[in-house]
This record gives sequence, structure tokens and C-alpha cells, in this order.
Amino acid sequence: MDKDRTDGILEQAKGAVKEAAGKITGDAKLEAEGKTDKAAGKVQNAVGGIKDALKED
Repeated sequence: MDKDRTDGILEQAKGAVKEAAGKITGDAKLEAEGKTDKAAGKVQNAVGGIKDALKED
């Protein structure tokens, strides 16, 4: 598994925690940061998946 995939998964988890904390505390900025982190993690994970697919061929 490519490092980008594992980093992307961690970034998504971090974003989910931030988003949940923002919702609980009513902090819209923290919630938005969480959503942004989750989206960035998804992109990074996808890049890692592409790298993995290219390595297999």
C-alpha cells in the first residue's frame, strides 16, 4: 500500500474528528476545517490508489 493511501486515511480520520468536534461545540470554523481535511484525505487516498495500480502493471 502506498504511503499516500495511509496518509490519506489518517487525514480523513482527523477531519472526521474535527468535524464532529465542531458540530458538538457549535464551532462552524472547526467543522469546516474538518470537512476540508476529509476531502483532502480522500484525494490523497485516491492518488495513492493510482500509484498502487501503476506499480502493479
